[in-house]
Amino acid sequence: MDTGAAVGWPYGVPGHLAPRSAGWVPTPFRQFVLKVRSRCNLSCTYCYVYSQVDESWRDQPVAMSEEIVTVTAGKILDHAQRHGLESVEIVLHGGEPLLAGADSLRAVARTFRDVVEPFVSVQFSVQTNGTLMSDRILEACLAENIQVGVSLDGALTHHNRRRPRHDGADSLRETTAGLHRLTSARFRPVFAGLLGVIDPLSDPLEVYESLLTWEPPAVDFLLPHGNWTVRPPGRPADEQLTPYADWLVPLFDRWYDAAGEEVEIRIFQEIMVLLLGGHSRLETVGLSPSTVIVVESDGSIEQVDALKSAYHGAASTGLNVLNDGFDQALRHPGVIARQIGRAALGEQCGECRVRNVCGGGFYPHRYRRGDGFRNRSVYCPDLLALITHIDARVRHDLERARVHAR
Repeated sequence: MDTGAAVGWPYGVPGHLAPRSAGWVPTPFRQFVLKVRSRCNLSCTYCYVYSQVDESWRDQPVAMSEEIVTVTAGKILDHAQRHGLESVEIVLHGGEPLLAGADSLRAVARTFRDVVEPFVSVQFSVQTNGTLMSDRILEACLAENIQVGVSLDGALTHHNRRRPRHDGADSLRETTAGLHRLTSARFRPVFAGLLGVIDPLSDPLEVYESLLTWEPPAVDFLLPHGNWTVRPPGRPADEQLTPYADWLVPLFDRWYDAAGEEVEIRIFQEIMVLLLGGHSRLETVGLSPSTVIVVESDGSIEQVDALKSAYHGAASTGLNVLNDGFDQALRHPGVIARQIGRAALGEQCGECRVRNVCGGGFYPHRYRRGDGFRNRSVYCPDLLALITHIDARVRHDLERARVHAR
């Protein structure tokens, strides 16, 4: 860990976390992200792994070994049984996980089935840029019931500008070919959905319509990673400006006003659930405890990897599956900070009327060099504007339904 950058909450502050004395108990991990490949065949302009401040990937082996896979499976089973979990999620990730090839993906899945599944149900998924989705790889995913999520940022020019190959060449042609295979009748049962990173300079409705052509079951729209020290692209210091809310609000209205449910858009659905008093399934909004942990290709146990956008070593726990268990990670200050809800919020967030919905924003987006993560999100103005808009729309419709029910 870069201790110079890590000064500040929740590190290096006496009494920084006292959850146990307040009756807090840890929530076990349920989603395990396995970095089966630590290199990528694309050079995305916004990538937090290879294009920002953390360069720990350079020290990682290219591939996760069979030993690390087997040991990880055993440690996950131990964690699940200690906490009485009936199921766990295994996310095959990278880099680009499909660089592993069909045989390797099958081997990972079968190891987990052999070690874990006799005792605990396992749900598999893979997140890919889609350029390597051959019939053979998709047949492996179908055979092992590995759900496939594809990263896609929109139509031709927009996607290629942001997700080029290392030599600058376009990538959309291969992604499109892969999506045609994935959305065919044979492979559609493993199509989990699409994920795009927001570009406030793009047309949100154009992007949305281009994604709808694939008839995805779900779409995730992500804010590009940044913080108070290194601002996200297009997020100015002027808090009167809300470029990301300006992008998301018309998209919400288009989606919300559709005649029928076109697709699940998780950020909108989660905000609506939270406004109605429910709990979020996402880390990016709400105050639900984080239950995600990452295993790097060398077996290192790390926090959510979006923390790599904060500073070099920000995701590190100092643990490794070869020597440590996942219960030890539950005692790490960074993990605790993402599980204690309102107790992790700073003063400004604690006084905010939408704090239970926003949840302070995604934890990595709160970082400021020197004082750590007990800040509001760098996207605070955008989140406030978006949540306020959705709240007004939902309240209006609930009131209208109440009046009509009289």
